[in-house]
Amino acid sequence: MFVVGLTGGIGSGKSAAAKLFSELGVSIVNADQIARDIVEPGSAALDAITEHFGSDILLDDGALDRAQLRQKIFANPNERQWLEQLTHPLIGTAIFDFLNAKRNDNEAPYRILESPLLMETSQQQLAQRLLLIDVPEAVQIARTMARDNNTEEQVRAIIEAQMSREEKRSRADDIIENTGTLEQLQQRVSALHEKYCQLAQSYQP
Repeated sequence: MFVVGLTGGIGSGKSAAAKLFSELGVSIVNADQIARDIVEPGSAALDAITEHFGSDILLDDGALDRAQLRQKIFANPNERQWLEQLTHPLIGTAIFDFLNAKRNDNEAPYRILESPLLMETSQQQLAQRLLLIDVPEAVQIARTMARDNNTEEQVRAIIEAQMSREEKRSRADDIIENTGTLEQLQQRVSALHEKYCQLAQSYQP
């Protein structure tokens, strides 16, 4: 199966682009959703996280307190590395299984791996082409503050913890500049969809 890796910094509109591809019949695996699934209550991963960080990392219902965990790992790079070493292999296995599942007759001839850390991890090796949804940093900050009610300082910390915008642009095969309207984004997605269908049909693994 031909796979397109879809990524973008926080507030770039990556999820909006993924939704538009999905409406065109493209099957999408969301790495963030898989990351949430592997730490559901009762999972071995959540047990390990609780043992490492303490029970205050849990909500009253036993679910992971993501806001609390985010504060801990962004304040300490070593803790972030520990968490990634635990979760990334589990996430990678789940993604691989999805991307290699049998194709449905009504499905587009390629699949999308949507991940904010696509280029920072080995996930990029699962894709034949990398698509970056990109906006200037000022737009990232404004959109994320409005969406998540975060402070500018919090948003900047998230951006700085990720690969630089310049590095992502240099690695991407395709870039959508998402500073316009939703209709403009839809037009760009549709054009790339046609391109990816053609590439998928001639793809020889």
